[in-house]
Amino acid sequence: MKFNIDGLPIIFPYDRIYPEQYSYMCDLKKTLDAQGHGVLEMPSGTGKTVSLLSLIVSYQQHSPHPRKLIYCSRTVPEIEKALSELQRLMKYRVSQAETPEERMKEESFIGLGLTSRKNLCLHPDVSKEKKGKVVDARCRDLTNSAACEKGRANPGSVPLCDWHERLGEKEPGNLIPPGIYTLAEVLQYGRDEGVCPYFTIRRMMPFVDVIIYSFHYLLDPKVAEQVSKEFSKDAIVVFDEAHNIDNVCIESLSIDLTRPMLDSATRSVVRLTEKIEEIKETDASKLQDEYAKLVEGLQEANNETSDEDAFVANAVLPDDLLKEAIPGNIRKAEHFIAFLKRFVEYLKTRMRVLHVVAETPLSFLQHLKDITYIERRPLRFCAERLQSLVRTLELNQLDEYFALQKVASFATLVATYEKGFLLILEPFETETATVPNPIFHFTCLDPSLAIKPIFERFSSVVITSGTISPLDMYPKMLQFTPVIQESYPMTLTRNCFLPLVITRGSDQVAVSSRFEVRNDPAVVRNFGSILIEYSKIVPDGIVAFFPSYLYMESIVAAWNDMGILNEVWKNKLIFVETPDANETSIALENYRRACNNGRGAVMLSVARGKVSEGIDFDHNYGRAVIMFGVPYQYTQSRILRARLEYLRDAYRIRESEFLAFDAMRNAAQCVGRVLRGKTDWGLMVFADKRYARADKRAKLPRWMNQYISETASNLSTDMAIVLSKLFMRQISQNPNENQTGISLWTLEHIEQRQAAEREMTAQMQVDEKREMRPDREGSATSEDEFIESWRSSETMNC
Repeated sequence: MKFNIDGLPIIFPYDRIYPEQYSYMCDLKKTLDAQGHGVLEMPSGTGKTVSLLSLIVSYQQHSPHPRKLIYCSRTVPEIEKALSELQRLMKYRVSQAETPEERMKEESFIGLGLTSRKNLCLHPDVSKEKKGKVVDARCRDLTNSAACEKGRANPGSVPLCDWHERLGEKEPGNLIPPGIYTLAEVLQYGRDEGVCPYFTIRRMMPFVDVIIYSFHYLLDPKVAEQVSKEFSKDAIVVFDEAHNIDNVCIESLSIDLTRPMLDSATRSVVRLTEKIEEIKETDASKLQDEYAKLVEGLQEANNETSDEDAFVANAVLPDDLLKEAIPGNIRKAEHFIAFLKRFVEYLKTRMRVLHVVAETPLSFLQHLKDITYIERRPLRFCAERLQSLVRTLELNQLDEYFALQKVASFATLVATYEKGFLLILEPFETETATVPNPIFHFTCLDPSLAIKPIFERFSSVVITSGTISPLDMYPKMLQFTPVIQESYPMTLTRNCFLPLVITRGSDQVAVSSRFEVRNDPAVVRNFGSILIEYSKIVPDGIVAFFPSYLYMESIVAAWNDMGILNEVWKNKLIFVETPDANETSIALENYRRACNNGRGAVMLSVARGKVSEGIDFDHNYGRAVIMFGVPYQYTQSRILRARLEYLRDAYRIRESEFLAFDAMRNAAQCVGRVLRGKTDWGLMVFADKRYARADKRAKLPRWMNQYISETASNLSTDMAIVLSKLFMRQISQNPNENQTGISLWTLEHIEQRQAAEREMTAQMQVDEKREMRPDREGSATSEDEFIESWRSSETMNC
């Protein structure tokens, strides 16, 4: 389908389009034209990704100066999905090209996705490693510039990666033919050509039109410094599935240190000391050269490092990097090691306390100075100085120095930032624990700090998701001004999903996950009867969500004692999500198998867990989603309390406002899993009396809220079952309604809509002129009267 939006020719890869997709594209174009930022919420399953890619690729191809698209998503399956969608779009665009020039332009379009070395490694030994950090370290051992120089000068002297070496034989911009490649296809290309897929993508990034990767590659300064610093200001940045973007921002600037980490850091310091003594005897000039470079200035010392070699990129944001020479007291390698040793010992001493400590970075630095005489300035250079030393010593097996890298990043961050951060030392894992297991949290409280450089650096940043209501909270938290902020309704010829709020059980006892009543046997039994009743009437799959793992465990144990699980088992199999990712993957695989073979299954999951974030339960995999309780965060968490206090003082966001917003976006994210398209259908059950309140429901997405009727917002279990049966009876009928013109548009409907918009604009202009005319006539009349009266007065004077 081809159509125009404000003079921009759009090529859409389907012959029909949803009205929401058209509205979304119009607002997206306005955002790009204004070179501003936007917040857009589009209903789940209505083709957000294809709409976004269709408009932006059309914008790129039509523009005389194409702007690169940086598309950020959360998980590897979502990155793959976006790449497949882009692949389908570009295939369609090539087929629709009218001239050979157009066809050549479309065929030369390049789109790639980037993920970790662990997912892309082909080396027979390295790829067997299970931990990502170990894969990264072993890869650096085989591919760093020092090892490559030695290996090329004297073949066989050091082990090298053949896949990485073969890349050097190709031209920089032609490492892979033009086209769109999924991650699996890049891996296959690497096998066929004998080249490294990871470095192929990394080195092609300056030349591609679209790059799709994780949020962290742009938001986390440690990663962004190595991967994303080459992008130009006019690039278009899209954060898809961005409902949790504030949490990603906070994670990227927070560090946790534990006692085992500090013990490991101490061992690393000892190893570094031995290595320095060894190199003094064999090649002392290396250390002398490094010292000379550090005297000249930090920038000169770092200019020789390629981004691919970096062991510990700086943890601070680009604007906060110091552009000056490293202080004299840590320039010499042995002095720096002594400095690190003193700092690690100080941290160990601090961890010996048996009470909770919360302090600001300034208070921490003052105490550090009083006890160890360590100044703030050398601490700021810790990460850079460690990187320089690691490079000089040409260390291998860098995963062994991971803990020391964390300590260096901790030192740099704590010495750089004053506001928006807090240090919290918790000596025990839980309130009831008696054996100390201390954790030192350096926690970021302000999500706007990490994303501020993105808003300042790039002209257009779009934050989009299916569940980011209420929209005005994101500009407030992330401190930016959007040019467009819009939530779209869902157009349906018949309701394909039914939201229900169950406030009480069949015995009229109110159900809630509130702390005071959550373990009340009547509430637990009523939650269980909801699951039993729905397992009897709903075909195939049911997904149930709980606010936390702890609560889910206690409820499931109580259900087992009450015989509720046995009742559910008569109808469906039961699978449970656990904190272990592998166990959860196996449970999901078996859950899908049970849904496919007709046995049916129930998946018990947790809000904010793996299942709620990246897994789609489309069609028979999710015919009902039950949200047991309201997924509030654990409010006794000291980090959360500190963040709430900061949001209140800095941005006037009340604690209750933020907690309700966070709980409702997570509840919407959970129940939204059931609907993955307008041809899909399912039940959304909110089981808690608090969902009946209008202020809670107002925080749900617009597309979800519009279908919650007053009658369905305060139900008992048996009433909800009656409505659910009625809904399923209606949805199972063959729909006679023609969706075209209502929830599906053809080209003709788009033209009608545009004609109506033009007519409305023309009418508004006429009305504005009409409103202005009487004033002008009135002013003209008054002028005439004034002149007439002046003349008559002049005549009288004469």
